[in-house]
Amino acid sequence: MPQNSNITGIEWTIYPIKRNWKVSAGLIFLLVILCVAIYFSFDSFMFLLLSAVILICSLSPFFFPTKYILQDDHIMIRSLLRTFSKKWDFFKSYYPDKNGVLLSPFPSPSRLENFRGVYIKFDNNRTEVLGFIGRKIGEQ
Repeated sequence: MPQNSNITGIEWTIYPIKRNWKVSAGLIFLLVILCVAIYFSFDSFMFLLLSAVILICSLSPFFFPTKYILQDDHIMIRSLLRTFSKKWDFFKSYYPDKNGVLLSPFPSPSRLENFRGVYIKFDNNRTEVLGFIGRKIGEQ
């Protein structure tokens, strides 16, 4: 549910690890098994720590919250390791699916969208987010 909604924008935070406890528990279990296997394979505590840090950093969007801020002039995405911000005029089209929406810098479908576009996840606010995005991308 949106945490803050007003005339100039929308804000919400996604916590993927809290969404489905079975998936979260399964992933953590697999990571523990993998770390144990790494430790016994290399017999090095330092290598275990390095591996654990790399695994957690690579999966940081799942373990740590991501905050989405859609404002009149730009979009901002804040996560643990990165803050991303772009003006709305960068985006030319968008493609919603059941979990979120892909904002694309291309006016028509392109193979590069997944690399240059931005994916925004919904949090029980699909209609509100799509309406806001439609107004911003449609205004250009």
